[in-house]
Amino acid sequence: MTQDVVITFNAGSSSLRCGVFRLTGADPEPVGTFGIRGIPDRMVLTRRDVQAGTQDETSLPAPQSPERAHPEALGHMIERLDGIAGTYTIRAFAHRIVHGGADYAHPVCIDDDVMTHLKALEPLAPSHQPHNLRPIRRMRDHYPDVPQIACFDTAFHRTQPRLAQLFALPRALAKDGILRFGFHGLSYDYIAHRLDRDYPDLSRGRVIVAHLGHGVSLCALKDGQSIATTMGLTALDGMPMGQRCGTIDPGVVLHLIMDRGHSAPEVRDMLYEESGLMGVSGISGEMNDLLASDDPHAAEAIDYFSYHFTRNVGALQATLGGVDAIVLTGGMGKYIPALRARLVDALAWMGVTLDRDANAAGGPVLTTQDSRFPVLMLPTDEELILARGAAGILDKG
Repeated sequence: MTQDVVITFNAGSSSLRCGVFRLTGADPEPVGTFGIRGIPDRMVLTRRDVQAGTQDETSLPAPQSPERAHPEALGHMIERLDGIAGTYTIRAFAHRIVHGGADYAHPVCIDDDVMTHLKALEPLAPSHQPHNLRPIRRMRDHYPDVPQIACFDTAFHRTQPRLAQLFALPRALAKDGILRFGFHGLSYDYIAHRLDRDYPDLSRGRVIVAHLGHGVSLCALKDGQSIATTMGLTALDGMPMGQRCGTIDPGVVLHLIMDRGHSAPEVRDMLYEESGLMGVSGISGEMNDLLASDDPHAAEAIDYFSYHFTRNVGALQATLGGVDAIVLTGGMGKYIPALRARLVDALAWMGVTLDRDANAAGGPVLTTQDSRFPVLMLPTDEELILARGAAGILDKG
């Protein structure tokens, strides 16, 4: 007898991750994962059996062309999913969708109208949304009887007060959906639940969470709900990131287009692909590369990142009226202790002191007992939030 599972999809520009979650009647239980990284060049398939604790990697054939890389990666993934059909019954696919706009505050079952709406949002998330939508189309064709469910990175932030969502632009634009949406909501949703389970006193207080990945944002939580975040209408705003600029004077954009002769597409590519840590350092958008470099431009990029981290923490602390804890999460938060140390040291003005042994061990508490409040490192789990969203839809029939 087969077991019912939900398959999660987290599709990016250079990676594709699938999680297999068994439906148990309680929280979905992780069974295994399939992941492909290195798209479009050197694609590597990673398979992990959660229960057995095993993992293996296989190099995949080079794609026929860069344009074929994503479709071929999906083809490899479908082969693996077809291969588990004798053991599991796929009840739903749950897809991470970066931008849901103003209309989606909860997971939804995808139909043609939803797809049309999500495609219309592609200009607001050009580095993410097209990749998010591609697996939906492919899975609908290959598994036509299995529901496709969308879970949104923007949905978690729909609890924010109106003042936190507005831009100081003509009112008609706000009515037309030009608002601060915020992103990384699946990650923040997981951290909010994790705090509620493991640190209930902190969960009921004022917490700043920093999602530190290739994309970077901060979120102010009060009683487990988002009340402010650093990203806005798009995922360009806020913190400097690997290749994205973060907050920038809009006059710079106007100057580049109107006075320096850059086209709008050229400026878009500059802001999304050539800026951030990559732009400041001129070396790399990867924090590990910069930390390993002795180039002064690399050091300046790291200092720039730390400066804006502290500046954004200060702004969110003011929004919260104080802070009871800070949480670092995301790939950089989990895997780069040297960055964690720099960021905690940069918060010394707030009365926290790094516990260097605890940081080297990965936390979860990174600060000394005499610190004014704790700084924690909690790994995130966006796939579990996707599986929960799909399970909730299935429970409702």
